[in-house]
Formats: sequence, structure tokens, C-alpha cells
Amino acid sequence: MCTRRPSCPAAASPEARAEGTHVVAAHPEQGWNLLCDGTIVFDDTGELRPDGQAVAPRRLPGGPLAVAA
Repeated sequence: MCTRRPSCPAAASPEARAEGTHVVAAHPEQGWNLLCDGTIVFDDTGELRPDGQAVAPRRLPGGPLAVAA
């Protein structure tokens, strides 16, 4: 898929998110980007990998909501 040199790491490799992949198609209006390794990354940090595996969003626990008086 990727013509970049050096080529993109495989989607399952640990270095894939660290530095090796880059966006080849951005769709911010729809909330997703296609990476050079075929992974679709969503704005909520979820992913859909080329093999069909879904990666759940990495969400931080929320604190209490502020209430306006």
C-alpha cells in the first residue's frame, strides 16, 4: 500500500503507532483518517485494522462535571 521509503511498519507491530505510519487520507469532517498501513484511526482513538480487528477507544476516566450555579 505504502510507497514511502522506508515503508510503513505492519499494522500489528509495536512501532506502527510510535513513528512509522502516516496519514494518506484525512477525513476530519467524518472523524477518521486512513494510515499508510491500511489502519483507519477514528477521532475517539478507536481503530479498525486491515485484518478487520477493532481496537476500542482509549478513554481516560472523567472527573465530576462542573455545575453552574
